[in-house]
Amino acid sequence: MSEQLSGALQEADERDLRRAARALLRRPLLLARDDPETFRVVRQQATALRDWFEQNTGWRLHVDAEVARLFKRAGVAPEGTHPAREPRSGLAFGRRRYVLVCLALSVLERADQQITLGRLAEGIIVAASDERLAAAGVTFELDGRAERGDLVAVVRILLELGVLARVAGDEEAFMRDAGDVLYDVERRVMAVLISAVRGPSTITAESFAERLEALVAESEPASAELRNRATRQRLMRSLLDEPVLYYNELSEAELAYLNAQRALLTGRAGELTGLLPEIRAEGIAMVDRRDELTDVRMPEIGTDGHVALLISEELAAHDGAVTIGELRALVRRLAQEHRSYWRGDTREPGAEAGLVEHALERLVALRLVRREGDHVRPLPALGRFGLDTPTLTQGQGTLA
Repeated sequence: MSEQLSGALQEADERDLRRAARALLRRPLLLARDDPETFRVVRQQATALRDWFEQNTGWRLHVDAEVARLFKRAGVAPEGTHPAREPRSGLAFGRRRYVLVCLALSVLERADQQITLGRLAEGIIVAASDERLAAAGVTFELDGRAERGDLVAVVRILLELGVLARVAGDEEAFMRDAGDVLYDVERRVMAVLISAVRGPSTITAESFAERLEALVAESEPASAELRNRATRQRLMRSLLDEPVLYYNELSEAELAYLNAQRALLTGRAGELTGLLPEIRAEGIAMVDRRDELTDVRMPEIGTDGHVALLISEELAAHDGAVTIGELRALVRRLAQEHRSYWRGDTREPGAEAGLVEHALERLVALRLVRREGDHVRPLPALGRFGLDTPTLTQGQGTLA
């Protein structure tokens, strides 16, 4: 084999490895039926991907003929900034919908290969009658449109995940009590759905915070070598999975390791994924030039995206915190300034509250701001959205 051909084959293999890695980072639960060509590449690169993720992040990769599952673990403590959302409306799940997801999975675990939405609802009603749920204030009797809406939202997210596959019918007809829906139950997907260090049923802690922490808690490494490996993996998870890695949030040992190994860590992450490191005095962000590896975009088109961008510019101009009231007053004024471009309902009385809330959800999720009660404090990465007066070096001429 000629050296030129060998180099071309290696380049093609590296391209496929990067494509497969990006696909799994974008969608850690990947189904063959959703994207057969990408899934084929993931299967071909499974061994290399499995070794890379295990060594550098501690994430486990499962690949079979139908499902690829990257069992990711957070690099930082869960913050509740990326909730499950109803696929059509984008509305975040509340407490009852999360409970219904768990109950639905428990019903599907015992179901036949196919199930109707009506039968699934019956099973959830029975499961929800547990007195412990009632004591916790969670009830479900499929009574009224609101509860039907909750059930349909849960089914839609299970469809999006691939736990269910629609065979016949339509959820909108079920909402109107005018029809039923038939689904296939995808057991291979259910078997790899939960990503946790330990099974939820083995956790005995009482409070929600303690139970959540126990789901992701890892055992303490026994040797210096293992401690270094664990530190490297935590840092790499943050680089790959978090919008920004801030130095002041790291432990002393993590910061020391990062200072010594920063080029190696960012180089490895970039080589696999194509992400570029943006290194600043306060931290590191791995930037995707193709804008694919994110579930929250900034900036984004539309009224809500424009509001978020303008609020960002305002916050970036402040050194300290700004009150929610001040941001609402700003948006009320902006709604009049941009009345020709923004949705008509943005000028309705009280609309500014929803616009500000939506914008802050985005900015908090991107780790650009932090909410502190009734105040919002800008974080360093928000500076990239700030406006400043341009400066010219000698010989550049003038600005028009």
